[in-house]
Amino acid sequence: MQKLFDDTRTYLPGDPELEIIGDRDKLAQWRHKGVGPAYYRLGRKIIYQGADLNRWADANRHEPSGAAF
Repeated sequence: MQKLFDDTRTYLPGDPELEIIGDRDKLAQWRHKGVGPAYYRLGRKIIYQGADLNRWADANRHEPSGAAF
């Protein structure tokens, strides 16, 4: 699968690249609920690694079943 994020980069909430998976509030809700991509909490800062974001995106990939309704 094509990578959506640069594996070697770190991302912060509010970075425009993260908008592809959710806005700042959605990411905060996911962290509170214990779902969403892995992250680091360094003091009050939240950091996402590109490799973790790509793993999470790949794990949430769905194949269409091809079944007609």
